[in-house]
Amino acid sequence: MKTAVAISHVAFEGLDGFAPALSAAGYDISHADATQALPETTATADLLVVLGGPIGAYEHEAYPFLKAELTVIEQRLAENRPLMGICLGAQLIALAAGARVYSSGVKEIGFAPISLTDAGAKSCLAPFEGDSITLHWHGDTFDLPDGATHLAQTDLCENQAFALGSSVIGFQFHPEATGRDIERWLVGHTVELAAAVIDVRAIRADAMRHRAALERKANAVMTGWLAQLAL
Repeated sequence: MKTAVAISHVAFEGLDGFAPALSAAGYDISHADATQALPETTATADLLVVLGGPIGAYEHEAYPFLKAELTVIEQRLAENRPLMGICLGAQLIALAAGARVYSSGVKEIGFAPISLTDAGAKSCLAPFEGDSITLHWHGDTFDLPDGATHLAQTDLCENQAFALGSSVIGFQFHPEATGRDIERWLVGHTVELAAAVIDVRAIRADAMRHRAALERKANAVMTGWLAQLAL
């Protein structure tokens, strides 16, 4: 059976809507905690997904476990092994690929549209063409790595998604998020939400309103990416 490992940084940010598509494609999914020693299988798994978290990819002095995580990502990039990054995960891929990661100076939090580039509309993100609402939750951004294909943007953040060849993809936004676990996000990020003066009731209402579409798009994005890997 094919293996997929998801590296998590906080318990409430998981594979969410991506998990059913992975299971349907025959992947045995396991989870690794970034704050602990990563299993040896993390580097050699058939597929690796690096999930989000509320720290900066560049904060490896404050959070030394990021160094080991970056080493695994660098190894997979060098070997061209399938790799996906979401939010912090995308920032770590960008950093490992030699690009700069830094504070954007603004908080982009909540359900809002994503705009696809021409390349993005032809990628696994095609389900967002004409149905563009997704979850955003970040204050950092990154420059595109050399050779990367730009896939998506918003008014507040130009680099929202990129691909490196056919086996590596990074999302600054959260295409995996269905809103199903939104209460955990609201509790886990309560300090950040309060500091940014964001109404949790509005986010909760949007999660309920868009849940069915978010689930459909999450499944389609992962299914599309896996089909691309099989080409």
